[in-house]
Amino acid sequence: MKYRKLGSTGLNVSVIGVGTWQFGGEWGKDFTQNEVDAMLDKAGELGINLIDTAECYGDHLSEKFIGSYLSRRKRENWIVATKFGHHFSGHLKREQLWSAEDVLKQLDDSLRALQTEYIDLYQFHSGTDADFDNDKLWNMLDAQKRAGKIRHLGVSISTANDGVHQTSSAPEIGAEAIQVVYNRLERQPEEKLFPLCREHNLGVLARVPLASGYLSGKYKADAVFQAGDVRANHDAKKREEQLRLIAEIAANEVPAGLNMAQWALGWCLQHPAVTSVIPGCKNVEQVVSNAQAADLDMVAEG
Repeated sequence: MKYRKLGSTGLNVSVIGVGTWQFGGEWGKDFTQNEVDAMLDKAGELGINLIDTAECYGDHLSEKFIGSYLSRRKRENWIVATKFGHHFSGHLKREQLWSAEDVLKQLDDSLRALQTEYIDLYQFHSGTDADFDNDKLWNMLDAQKRAGKIRHLGVSISTANDGVHQTSSAPEIGAEAIQVVYNRLERQPEEKLFPLCREHNLGVLARVPLASGYLSGKYKADAVFQAGDVRANHDAKKREEQLRLIAEIAANEVPAGLNMAQWALGWCLQHPAVTSVIPGCKNVEQVVSNAQAADLDMVAEG
């Protein structure tokens, strides 16, 4: 495994993390604690130390799986990132909760679910600029940092196109890291966000680095996803166009003999602004495959 400093946080994070939206049950599979334990054990064994989750991946369900795991392992071995701003109210349904009072309750609920006394990176979760521009919210979170419940603050950008204000304002509200969708198909952050991140020494977590699994190379243009899988809600025409483009990328850009998913993760990590990628995983084999991307020559130590 290779490691990089996450912006100004001082946290030394593995270049490959574990994304955990799937643990909330919206990716066509319900997980057991034993399955989660096996994946996180393997991740730790391979040098991965970053787990990214959220309050609304299920009703704190993903956090509860992780919390149960952490309660039986060494908490200090892991950098745990979670988020705030939403409440799970059903499959792909979220209630928006952005007041300082609501977020304080979410923070305490996340701490209980994660069975921890502190969160390493607490992230504003894909809210609007109006939600973001709330002094009471950030004053409350600063107080929670001083109280030791939060080590560092971050901002998870909704889309790269509307993230400029939040990224440029991050230092003012004490945020030290940005999370954004970035992969071979979605390169918008390169234009404005990544230069801002480098200017302000903000760490970058690249989410959806495998384009919802499409960049694994295992899906054809006519792929169909079952009900309960978030990908079943994706626009079918756009998905077909993306999968056709991925076939061209596989043929023209991915070196012969190289696993496409590993190449796609390495591709993200080539950008000098990117600290870590946080792909999801459904089994131990995917954890191993993701971790092996760190061994590629295209991935430099930070």
